Amino acid sequence: MEATVEKKYTFKDFASDQEVRWCPGCDDYVILRSMQKALPEMDVKKEDVVFVSGIGCSSRFPYYMDTYGIHSIHGRATALASGLKASRPDLSVWIITGDGDSLSIGGNHLIHLLRRNFDVNILMFNNEIYGLTKGQYSPTSPKGQTTKSSPMGSLDHPFNPAALALGASATFVARSMDRDPKHMREILKTADSHKGTSFVEIYQNCNVFNDGAFEVFTDKGTKADNVILLEEGQPLIFGADSDKGIRFEGMKPVVVSLSDVSKDDLWIHDSKDETKAYFLSKMFDEPGSEGAMPRPFGVFYQEDRFCYEEAMNEQIDRAISLKGKGDLDQLIRGSSTWKV
Repeated sequence: MEATVEKKYTFKDFASDQEVRWCPGCDDYVILRSMQKALPEMDVKKEDVVFVSGIGCSSRFPYYMDTYGIHSIHGRATALASGLKASRPDLSVWIITGDGDSLSIGGNHLIHLLRRNFDVNILMFNNEIYGLTKGQYSPTSPKGQTTKSSPMGSLDHPFNPAALALGASATFVARSMDRDPKHMREILKTADSHKGTSFVEIYQNCNVFNDGAFEVFTDKGTKADNVILLEEGQPLIFGADSDKGIRFEGMKPVVVSLSDVSKDDLWIHDSKDETKAYFLSKMFDEPGSEGAMPRPFGVFYQEDRFCYEEAMNEQIDRAISLKGKGDLDQLIRGSSTWKV
């Protein structure tokens, strides 16, 4: 968003007077505060910010932001946000959704928003469970997970949200986690600066119905060996002693020891490389399984592509220049009719 901001905001300017009503210990609180802290560092006016949500625990988000907000219907936040951006391209539009809301009933809307590339931001809170309806398996729940709706284990193969977004031609794909608010704030700011649809998956712990789902990636004792933090132009290095890295052997990424290879031989992160972004998205192994790769966090991919609302408004202007503004009343009262 391009804007001239005169007032210097703080996070308090974006916190509403509403009582925050998530379960005690829910990491939605962390995401909320991270957003409130990130917004003052973005080049936006408070009155130009809109949060649009669907249905789910995450979708209470607009109530707690002192901005404009729409609590919409299940899976359709993307559709409402598209219409809003089309009619008001000057606004900074944020879509708040969960893994169930966006990937189940809202899956069709999500993929078409990504390919159309409206200049909006999507924050997908992924807790791998339906929390609001009290613990059913979701489209991202691991195969075999025991829940209230899968007492003998889920048979579904889970969606990989980053791979799905790339497959839908998203122009910005990133991942962060609730237990690293500093990293999350940087990702939020980078997403805001991107011209086009930004898709950000956030691993969010549901301490009531799916506690510890991402513990291997967030716990201090295991994080270093299971997480790669992506940095532009830097080699992919991880490990408690930063002693391991990723390099390509042919077209296959493999884990290597830095005692055996040089850093110069490692995979260098380039968020403009779509092929490498695909490989990053497929680093989605079950932690602890044989040959498991570390899970990437950061910006996987970003590209410049025209935004739908700009192309749409240019087309409307061209139509008006060729045919005039038109008259809706005359059209309704006119002689052009259809027989069915």
